[in-house]
Formats: sequence, structure tokens, C-alpha cells
Amino acid sequence: MNYLITLGCIVAVLGVGAALIFSAIRVVREYERLVVFRLGKAIGSRGPGVVFLIPIADQPVKVDLREQFQEIPHQTCITKDNVTISVDFLIYSKVVDAVSSVVQVGNFAGASQGIATTTLRAVIGDIILDDVLAQREHINTVLRTKLDEVTERWGVKVTAVEIREIIPPRDIQEAMTRQMSAERTRRAVVTEADGKRQAAITVADGDKQAVILRSEGDRQARILQAEGYSLALQTIFNVARGIDSKTLSLQYMDTLKQLGASPATKYIFPMEFTNLVQGLSKFLEQAGTAGTSEASVVTVPDSTARTSALPAEIEPPSGSGTGTSQTGT
Repeated sequence: MNYLITLGCIVAVLGVGAALIFSAIRVVREYERLVVFRLGKAIGSRGPGVVFLIPIADQPVKVDLREQFQEIPHQTCITKDNVTISVDFLIYSKVVDAVSSVVQVGNFAGASQGIATTTLRAVIGDIILDDVLAQREHINTVLRTKLDEVTERWGVKVTAVEIREIIPPRDIQEAMTRQMSAERTRRAVVTEADGKRQAAITVADGDKQAVILRSEGDRQARILQAEGYSLALQTIFNVARGIDSKTLSLQYMDTLKQLGASPATKYIFPMEFTNLVQGLSKFLEQAGTAGTSEASVVTVPDSTARTSALPAEIEPPSGSGTGTSQTGT
């Protein structure tokens, strides 16, 4: 009997010892910390890994260091221009000081939500409705900054604040819809006008460039034509300088041949006829001075002696003249 009692006591002592040892050993994960209170006094945080505690004397409090989010329900706020709106948003925060999050505040999640709602109303009250709708990022930044100033002493860091929805009154929504429709119509008209103006400018620029190019082409053509004509004249001049009287006579005869080949009626006065007329004029002047009325035999000057032959018959028209005339048949 005594043996059984002794065995029972040993088993009980071993069981209590095992329980105490088991309670003294804690495994802390990477994203957790244990805030240890020894005899009621906070002595710091422990972890991660295996943490040994003094049984009965040490009391641990587990704190999660991962980033948490809180969904703030719709809050009624009044803007600076006295428009009532409903806003809901999200708060992202995480514990950066495990001891302060346990010692400084009883429930930092609830406290953060209360601070967030009051801060939101204060921020919205300083902004008109149009800015509230257009400056969400600015409002998010202001909210995060002000919340972080308060939660810092709790060992909590507010990483982000995101406004999820802003609901203005129905009449404001209808007015905004009409305004948006009118603005889009205006933009469409302006865009169309700008397109037409740009098209007209492009067409005008194209026409101007075409005129410039045509003018430049004409100018280059005239320059090339003038240069060619000048070169031709220079060539003719150089060739003409080397032509003698025989060549000119042959050219003269060839021209007469071409004139004779034409079917039109022609009256031809050779160049020698002009020299003959000049000789006769001089003779008549000399005869008038001497006062002689008898016919005289005229000796043609040497300048006209090179006349080899005159046409056998010259039948001048009713009016006489010098040169060559043609009458179409």
C-alpha cells in the first residue's frame, strides 16, 4: 500500500514538473514576438525561435508583427462647402514596437479606428467637394500622416490609408452627370475644331511647298535654258569667226536654193543689186552736178565689180523695194 502511494506521488511530481517545463518552453514564429512580464513587470520582448521562461514567474503576451488592415465602415462627413458625403476607407498598419503595443494601449486596432474616423472628418471638413473627388491621393497622404503621429506612441506604424468609396447626395450626383456630359460635348467640339484647323494648316503648308518647288523648278529650268542658249551663241560666234567669204557665198546660195524650192511667188533681190543701186545713185549725183543731160555709160566701181551675174529679167511689182518678199499662192 505504501508502495503505491509513493509511486503515485512520484508520478504526480513528474507530471507537474513536465507541465512546468512544457509551459516554460515556447516556440516563437518569425512574424511573432513574446512580450514577457516577470512578476508583473515588462522585461522586454522575446523571439523568434525557442524562448525559455521561468514557470509561474513569467507571463508571456504574443504580438503579431505582420501588417494588418482595418476596414472602416461608411462615415458621414461634411465638406467645406457644406455638402454631406459618405466615405469608407482602409487602414494598413503594423506593430513596430511589441512592448509599447501591449503596454501603451489596450486595443490598438480599436483605438486606430476611432482616431481614423475623427481624423477623416477633420480632413474632409477643410476641403470642398470638388477637391475631395479629385484629390484622393492627397487626402490619403494627409490621413496617413496624422494617424501615424498618433499611433507612433503605441508602437504602431500606419503604412497606408486608402479611400475606397465617396458617395455624394443623389442631387449632387445628377448635377455632376450633367456637368460631365456637357464637358465631354465641349471637348468633342474643341477636338473637332482643332482637327479641322490642323488639317487646313497642313493643306496650306502642302500647297505652299508645292508652289515653292514649282517655282524653284521653273527657275532652275530657265537658268539651264539661258546657260544652254549662251553656250550655243558662244559656239556660233567662235565658228563664225573662222568663216571666210567663200563659205558665206556658199551659204548664201544655199539659202536662195531653199527659197526657190517653196511653191509661193517670190521676188528675189540679190545682195549685189544693192551695190548696183548705190553705184547708180552716185552716178546720178555726179551727172546732176556737171549739168549733162545725155546718157552716159557708167563704169561700175570696183566694189561692185565682183558681181558676176544678174538675173536676166527683173520684173518688179507695182511698188519697188529692196529685199525679198513672198506672196502665198
